[in-house]
Amino acid sequence: MDHGPLHGLRVLEIASLAPAPFGCMLLADLGADVVRLDRASGAPDVSGPAGPLDRGRRSIAVDLKSTDGIAALLRVAREADVLVEGFRPGVAERLGIGPDEVLQVNPRLIYARMTGWGQSGPLAGSAGHDINYVALAGALEPLGRPGERPHAALNLLGDFAGGGTFLALGILAALYERDRSGRGQVIDAAMVDGASTLMSFAHGMRAAGRWEGDRGTNLLDGGASFYDTYETADGRYMAVGSIEPRFYANLLRGLGLPRDDAHDHLNPRTWPEESARFARAFAGKTRDEWAAIFADLDACVTPVLTPWEAHRHPHHIARESFVEVDGIVQPAPAPRFGRTRAGAPLPMDDGGRDPAATLASWGVSDAEIDGLLRSGAIS
Repeated sequence: MDHGPLHGLRVLEIASLAPAPFGCMLLADLGADVVRLDRASGAPDVSGPAGPLDRGRRSIAVDLKSTDGIAALLRVAREADVLVEGFRPGVAERLGIGPDEVLQVNPRLIYARMTGWGQSGPLAGSAGHDINYVALAGALEPLGRPGERPHAALNLLGDFAGGGTFLALGILAALYERDRSGRGQVIDAAMVDGASTLMSFAHGMRAAGRWEGDRGTNLLDGGASFYDTYETADGRYMAVGSIEPRFYANLLRGLGLPRDDAHDHLNPRTWPEESARFARAFAGKTRDEWAAIFADLDACVTPVLTPWEAHRHPHHIARESFVEVDGIVQPAPAPRFGRTRAGAPLPMDDGGRDPAATLASWGVSDAEIDGLLRSGAIS
């Protein structure tokens, strides 16, 4: 049976929005037993619409505004390896479930905190969203065409790459350290920090004098003729990443354009004219026609697929890169492991929400479960 490399790891997730659920999805995909604590009150659900980010979880509704509900969380936390919360700084402490309280009942716990600005600093208590964190990290300004305003890259860089992914990385690092020290610790995962780290390569490029132009005029931001997207005859697009000379030569071959051996394609002065030449060529055929032409040419040229058609590409089909969970086609767990392969993701609360069974599987006694249910702490 496939369990995944994190089989046996117990993660307690307090319901929140996108970044922390994404990090917990990554852990669940790799075999962790993730139990999400939802609000038991009539307040709106803070976890967002049901979908891929919820997969692989079981859930319990807990009243965190009551003394019994707080006691219930602390009881379950005794059995957990990891607790994940996405409150603004200070909220968990005011509820009585901050690191001091939780680590007192479970000193080996990894207490992971997911915020936008971090637990300290002048903006720590301020509101924000992905676009704000990415902007302050210096990761938004380079995105766009010359002379145009920066544009958001969905909420990929702050919420998911800089937030949830770094959260999961921090948890795994803390678990590795715990094996040596026997002690838990607190993780301060901030989206602004993660988004800043994602820009490390760009900082290196600038230090080397290879990123000096304005937005949209540099090697990797769409300025280079051979690293950009081009519209095709049917209004779709092809992605070109032909940086190295041999890939550039194959790009010209696929486009049916003459090759000038004296031409220096890395010279920025040649890029505007070359971009116009490539644009005229790509406009002559449809996206799928170009995809067929470049399929057997090692040119780093690929069709630009929509998120809703990507799963139909032969490469994804061959690798089984997408799965269907609860009627939704979505990306499969990644990365892949040779010996401890992860099982197929299950829908949220597969088979129905059963808090008694969930708590029992974590070692909470029948008497304690009955008491929690009778008090209304869980439902």
